[in-house]
Amino acid sequence: MKNTLYSVLKALSISMLVFCCSNSNTHNTWEVYGGNKENNHFSSLSQITKENVNQLQKVWSFTSGDSDRLTQIQANPIIIDSILYGVSPKLKLFALDAKTGKSLWSFDPYQAVQSINVGVGYFAMNVCRGVTYCADGLDGRIFYAAGSSLFCVNAKNGNLIHSFGQGGYIDLHNDLGRNVESLYVAMTTPGIIYNDLIIIGTRVAEGAASAPGHIRAYNINTGALQWIFHTIPKPGQEGYDSWEDPEAWKNIGGANSWAGFSMDGKRGIVYAPIGSASYDFYGGKRKGDNLFANSIVALDAATGKRIWHYQTVHHDLWDRDLPSAPVLVTITKNGKIIDALAQITKSGFVFLLDRVTGEPIVPISEVEVPHPSLLKGEKPSTTQPIPDYPTPFARQHISKTDLNTLVSDSSQKTIKATFERIHKEHLFYPPSPEGTLIFPGFDGGGEWGGAAYNPNTGWLFVNASEMPWILTMVEKEIEEKNEKETNYTAGKRAFKNNCMACHGIDLKGTGNFPSIINVKAKFTEDSLINLLKSGRRMMPAFNHLSETVKKAIASYVLELDSKDDPYLGTDVPLNTYWEMPFTSTGYNKFLTPEGYPAINPPWGTLNAINLNTGDIQWKITYGETPQFEAKGIHTGSESYGGPAITENGLLFIAGTKDKKFRAYNQDTGELLWETELPYPGFATPSIYQVDGKQYVVIACGGGKLGAESGDTYVAFSLPN
Repeated sequence: MKNTLYSVLKALSISMLVFCCSNSNTHNTWEVYGGNKENNHFSSLSQITKENVNQLQKVWSFTSGDSDRLTQIQANPIIIDSILYGVSPKLKLFALDAKTGKSLWSFDPYQAVQSINVGVGYFAMNVCRGVTYCADGLDGRIFYAAGSSLFCVNAKNGNLIHSFGQGGYIDLHNDLGRNVESLYVAMTTPGIIYNDLIIIGTRVAEGAASAPGHIRAYNINTGALQWIFHTIPKPGQEGYDSWEDPEAWKNIGGANSWAGFSMDGKRGIVYAPIGSASYDFYGGKRKGDNLFANSIVALDAATGKRIWHYQTVHHDLWDRDLPSAPVLVTITKNGKIIDALAQITKSGFVFLLDRVTGEPIVPISEVEVPHPSLLKGEKPSTTQPIPDYPTPFARQHISKTDLNTLVSDSSQKTIKATFERIHKEHLFYPPSPEGTLIFPGFDGGGEWGGAAYNPNTGWLFVNASEMPWILTMVEKEIEEKNEKETNYTAGKRAFKNNCMACHGIDLKGTGNFPSIINVKAKFTEDSLINLLKSGRRMMPAFNHLSETVKKAIASYVLELDSKDDPYLGTDVPLNTYWEMPFTSTGYNKFLTPEGYPAINPPWGTLNAINLNTGDIQWKITYGETPQFEAKGIHTGSESYGGPAITENGLLFIAGTKDKKFRAYNQDTGELLWETELPYPGFATPSIYQVDGKQYVVIACGGGKLGAESGDTYVAFSLPN
């Protein structure tokens, strides 16, 4: 009798767990990253209106106190039972009273790493955009990633749940089908729950030495692997023939779902946006269309089996990862109601697909792009898919007349000379030694903040960046075979081959990657070598390099006394597939001598797109440049993070360097309210309710676009 009763209670507990974890979000709370599993950033709360939004005031702020000059917060916090769960700049998980901002508990992953002996004694800091919650019939549990570990934490007290995985965590290097222990694997975007599974994607390195980005599902109770979907297919699997090299699946990395997931819970379908295959800018060792890179993939959430896929870029050479999970939408076409999804892209396209079949809702043309590569061994695709509509939400081409006229005559001559020498013939012109224009940019039009969708109007809202970049490819240097080779010359060569793409040939940094000039004031030889082993934030680990190569890089970068010693190492890679003949000179923005974008504004926009018609209902310049704002010129600016919207027509968004947090009228794009944050809010806001009162909260972490780093969550509400 006792055993029978125990079995019944156990079964009931499991069924409650499955129900709680499967329950669809009601849109009254913000229990899931992106607002809900449809990822539409939509709230049905209506206490704050167009008429009273200008009365919003700060009601609480929270600071964990662990930021430094290079940290960021990109988290979209979730709220469960009046408790807010967020992540600090250094990846401490915390719980706050969502009404007051009072700290309830904090979980330090570094201490956990030490206590359970994760890895090899170091902890790699990465960016964390949010966490995943699942009820367990008792206290609930939070899943979140820090470094290369996926932790399972008690939602009530912040303690590790030791019955999950290896004492409370899963090593993300495991279960990928090949040894990637020396390679960078992390999670930036939280996983998604289906029944008793947590489904996860990963961030991996974008260079040649990269782990595969396979999608995995783990049991939420035990941490046992339940299924895996191979984003780089094995022999016999769908998509294998899209790789010309039959051994590609054993060696090529990337093709990872770093941007998270959306889910049709009723149909049991999870939708994954897949990134580029490695190496990003040279595909001579991964010829073919490279499925399932750059694809939207629909999977059976229970089994991981592919239902359908759609590839948005063939044989990507421009780092055109799908930047956010698709938004689940409902479209009316020719009087027919269609359950669909909308996938925004870095190019400014919106792909509209039937979410059940994957068939395009509107025509998508395979357009010829007849530009052979200037790099030996490269074989670009001759066609690329271009949606007939919706209208692209960002500019995709520039001409001489688009070049910046707000700067001096001499500066205009300089940027015109640069424009003349680079390739800009087409959106898909291959990377080149002369330089290829990347526009609307490596970080534009749409980015990881994603889009918002109002199911009542059928409108999609997305912020877009329009920043020109120039991608220049150079041949990699091979090891000099002579007795005069020193640590300095070897380190300089190794730096060029491995580090220049981010930190620039002059060490001054490129894009969002920092300058490392005078880094010797902060690092010793040992600490720099440890950094090369572990990686940190956007920097991957370089464990595939030998110890002698790491020491040579340290000698060069830190200008050590040992730089003139004879070089005794070798540059031979652990895997010949990682030996690329070309590399880039860095992520270089096309700027005026004054540091402004080389094109005329707008440099950033906010867009409302009617998905039923494909028309842009309104477009406004979004963000300001102080120097031009003072002259009455509204330029717009790059932005990170996305919008959050309400049923009664409000749109909240931060994301710009100017520190502003704003509310707009969804119908017209009219600015209704703005306030200044303590630091730029490069994150997506969350909307929630406690005790009948509506709140909007935003993480203010700065740290991008040269902005000061901070560590503050700020919540706003109406006066009592």
